[in-house]
Amino acid sequence: MGTQRFRYSWLWVIVLCVVLSSLSAGAVRAQVDGQTKRIQEVHGSINKGTGSETYLLADLKKGQFLTVFVEGTSGDFDPFVALFDESLDRDLMVDAFYAEVNTAIAENRDPLLVIPEFSDATFIAWDDDQPNSFAASFNVMIPADGNYQLFVTSTPLQDTLGDYRVQIGLNAPEVADGNATETGDPIATFLRAGRDTEVAVQELTGELSAEKSEITYNLDQFLPKDTFYAYLESTDAGFRPKIELRAFGAKAIRNGNYNQTGNVGTLDYYLHEGGEGYELIVSACCGDDATFGSYRLLLGRNVPDVLTGMAAVGGKPIAAAPIPVEVGVKLQQLTDINQKSENYGAVYSLRLQWNDPLLRFDPEECQCDLQVYSGDDFARMMSEKDYLWPFFTIFNQQGNRWSQNKNVVVQSNGDAVYFERFSTTLQAPDFNFQRFPFDKQEFFIAVDSLIPTDSFYFVPSKDFTEIGEQLGEEEWFITSVDLSVSEQNASTLSETSRFELRFQARRHAIFYLFRIFLPLVLIIVVAWITFFMDDYGRRAEAAAANLLLFIAYNFTVANDLPRLGYLTYLDTLLACTFAVSVLVVVYNVILKRWENHGKLERARRVDSFMIWLYPIGYLLAFAGATFWFFSGSWGNFSGVV
Repeated sequence: MGTQRFRYSWLWVIVLCVVLSSLSAGAVRAQVDGQTKRIQEVHGSINKGTGSETYLLADLKKGQFLTVFVEGTSGDFDPFVALFDESLDRDLMVDAFYAEVNTAIAENRDPLLVIPEFSDATFIAWDDDQPNSFAASFNVMIPADGNYQLFVTSTPLQDTLGDYRVQIGLNAPEVADGNATETGDPIATFLRAGRDTEVAVQELTGELSAEKSEITYNLDQFLPKDTFYAYLESTDAGFRPKIELRAFGAKAIRNGNYNQTGNVGTLDYYLHEGGEGYELIVSACCGDDATFGSYRLLLGRNVPDVLTGMAAVGGKPIAAAPIPVEVGVKLQQLTDINQKSENYGAVYSLRLQWNDPLLRFDPEECQCDLQVYSGDDFARMMSEKDYLWPFFTIFNQQGNRWSQNKNVVVQSNGDAVYFERFSTTLQAPDFNFQRFPFDKQEFFIAVDSLIPTDSFYFVPSKDFTEIGEQLGEEEWFITSVDLSVSEQNASTLSETSRFELRFQARRHAIFYLFRIFLPLVLIIVVAWITFFMDDYGRRAEAAAANLLLFIAYNFTVANDLPRLGYLTYLDTLLACTFAVSVLVVVYNVILKRWENHGKLERARRVDSFMIWLYPIGYLLAFAGATFWFFSGSWGNFSGVV
């Protein structure tokens, strides 16, 4: 009976606990569902130059339930969110955070363990990833009355960029999944250096020269009621820069230091409706008297102090910096060298590498770390989104470019790699056959960007650029390779980048030595041997045969070369041989006539000198031609075999 009474007592205790719990939950729901519920949604962006953004949550009360949800909406932005007291300096906190992480890495500690330790000790509440999601969310009870800061940045140890949205709820736990509806008064305001509008100051430096007398900066999109400020000053004595703001369509709307004599130019422009597509042009003043040098440029969004040149730099960039594009080519095969048409066929591999924040994507959406485009799919996608990419053309291409494969791989952080293997015919207008067949020819491929350098500019990729070991062209061997990047306006009216791979090649001289020069020397020797014959008639017949043979040689060599306006080295040797052969025929005819007219002694006396003058004459003629064409540089000549 006592045991039964004891069991009933515990049963009443449990019932009482359930009732009290229900009453407590009801009280909480009453507070949550009452008039104190407030939900706000705000949007922001983390770009290059803005590693974090902070919101002020003012006049929070002790005991209020704060729920925060953050998710990326573009790019590959993976959010990290934290709540801390207003008294905590955000910049000092960020410096301390990364110092702790770097120290952990230096000490071979796991930074993934250091981050939670630091966050738990520093923040009131924080979150990085939710289960099965890159979104961040937390729910916390406010510990005391006062102001708090909500800190949004990229997930630690990974540089992610893009837009995001934040839902903030007071006494609204439904915000935890990010699907709540806004209600009540706003909770958060964006901290922008104490201003109600976005502010930013950016400092840039540059240099103008006679070759590059103008630099264009593409400006970021402006919001309604933004004011743009610019301050330009020279850092070299005597240099007078000027500055010009242009709207879309290249219409000038503001000038600074236009036709003035000072070394400073300033301008400001109020954008009532906002807008995009604005450009800032920095050039040298003025006309034919322009001088050049380096400069310092200060840009501001809603910061009038920029006009003094003393404003503190901060905020997200105003001018978009041009994106470097690594360009590399590999010569895989020489398919044909057409000396008559002065071009060559080749198989090349081309690779472009760049990083563009616009290409970032959320790997959670596609459950992938990279996206692959084949053929022209990437170009179509960029065109549909109205995005620029380093589109190019082959400047010295002749005819079609036959692509064997063309692919673009884009990673979630915006890294992009364009790869194409193609075959084409390329112009080689620098052929010079004067030293043929010991000539050295220059071949090149020129890749021209179609996008101005203020958006994309080329840099050489030395780790990819190379010449293949098996080119399939047996007549030539490559002696030197050079790559360069320059700025041109040949393909478009704007200044664009040009990547050039140039290589020099020589012929394998052994072929010509054994197939042309050795037979030529043997024929000359055989012709010389006929000088020891006493029958002048037979000697005249042999000399005439040699003459015909030299003519045939001349036609054979000419078939391999274009119709040049100058003589080559081999042409000169053959011409000398042809001239001597004609003279030998004439000489032998004269000797035969002397013999027929009873002047045999005179013929033999003259012939005794000519029998040695013949080879000496050939040697002198060949040596003179060699010295003329190779400028006495016997080292160059002897090293080509």
